[in-house]
Amino acid sequence: MGTTTLPLGKRFRKIRKVSVGTPVVWATENSDYEKQRQQAMKRIGNLYERIISVENLRLADEKARRGKLRTYGVRVHDRNRDANILALHDALRTKTFRTSAYDVFTIHEPKERLIFRLPYYPDRIVHHAIMNVLEPIWTSVFTYNTFSCIKGRGIEGCARHVDRVIRKYAGRPLYCLKIDIRKFYPSIDHAVLKGIVRRKIKDADLLWLLDEIIDSADGLPIGNYLSQFLANLTLAYFMHRVNEVLHMDCAEYADDIVFFSDSKEALHGAFHGFIRPYLERELHLSVKGNWQVFPIAKNRYDRHGRALDYVGYRFYREQKLMRKSIKRNFCRQVARQNRKDPPLSPKKYKQGIASWLGWAMHSNSRHLLKTIIKKEYHESVL
Repeated sequence: MGTTTLPLGKRFRKIRKVSVGTPVVWATENSDYEKQRQQAMKRIGNLYERIISVENLRLADEKARRGKLRTYGVRVHDRNRDANILALHDALRTKTFRTSAYDVFTIHEPKERLIFRLPYYPDRIVHHAIMNVLEPIWTSVFTYNTFSCIKGRGIEGCARHVDRVIRKYAGRPLYCLKIDIRKFYPSIDHAVLKGIVRRKIKDADLLWLLDEIIDSADGLPIGNYLSQFLANLTLAYFMHRVNEVLHMDCAEYADDIVFFSDSKEALHGAFHGFIRPYLERELHLSVKGNWQVFPIAKNRYDRHGRALDYVGYRFYREQKLMRKSIKRNFCRQVARQNRKDPPLSPKKYKQGIASWLGWAMHSNSRHLLKTIIKKEYHESVL
């Protein structure tokens, strides 16, 4: 069986019709254009002095301690707060700073993960100091359809984007390709990540500090404040290429990426011809074997498709519900609230379920709320 290469002109073009059963290779532009594109991306220097300034370290200290004033690390740091900040500034200036030893432990909810925790001083302050300066720079690199750990986007921003995409396909078939990267954080290649960082940053001193933090553990340690941004950065240029080459509606939240099309063949071709090869060859990442292409059902009663389970919701074409595990935990918490004796005040009752109310209010869950919440609380909660 032959291989069909989708040709490209001066820019990327979408080829709508592909012979069914013929493997598809998504062509990339020539190396000259890629070099021009990389040269056009301005690299930024002269950042290190801003990051290590005493003023920025104090600001980082203020941000890092929010909600943690009673923790042991903050209380110990506050015994010599000013002296610690000056000592940290000197360690960064002379490049004697080294990442502290990690406290490693395992969590089991929502799934089993190995968590790496650094001490408050000096490491968490350093991470916040870096992000005070780099966050707007790195955010400018992220595509419009990247949502994890970006201010103003997050889970709800991603859910709204998926809602818009589904409405866009009204009156047309709608298929989804859902992929998940295998052990994303632990699998991130340091050499690849350092190369990606250097596509935007040219400050040698800052690159030394970032390299020191990146090399402090295998992959990216889950639990580091900086790790979530570096994880986004790892996929940033992949998402740029997806938008330029595939011209498909898609959304990326951490290592979960979904693609939409009115053609199953187009999704299979994109996956085998571009998505998986790029992730494996360019980023040294692998896709879990549970990737799927499926039609999105009209609602939960429609047997000609199924829901897209993504970012805590189950998306249908005409309905959006909470993920079953979130719904189950919500119902259990409400049941505990309902059994309180003496009964809770309306304010306390609402506070006890506030973290789940957002999911319910942004999905078709009105009937569920009326069913599980006591009638005397309906007015205050609903």
